[in-house]
Amino acid sequence: MSAPQKPPRWLGSDAALHAVQVAFDVEATVLEAVRHAAFENNLSNSDQIRKILGLLVSRRPKRPRLTVSLTQEDYETLGERYGLDAKDRLAIKERVTRELIDFASGK
Repeated sequence: MSAPQKPPRWLGSDAALHAVQVAFDVEATVLEAVRHAAFENNLSNSDQIRKILGLLVSRRPKRPRLTVSLTQEDYETLGERYGLDAKDRLAIKERVTRELIDFASGK
């Protein structure tokens, strides 16, 4: 019996499957310098490191987003703050997004 065929949309993922994430333990000044350069160059920290090392940097457009890990307790706190049910994570996410937008616009 042969292995099942990959869906066409998965064919380009083989290289990514073989990539290995590497972490570098460096002093805070190095971390800050890389983060600052990434910000100034509108790159991710990872892409900035690739640029510093002379490696290819993907020029595919990336969806700009911020991430944060939220616990159940965080959802309960935010639900209380916004007057929402802690189980309504989508509504909480929408309110957090609005608050971040307001923060960025100085409101």
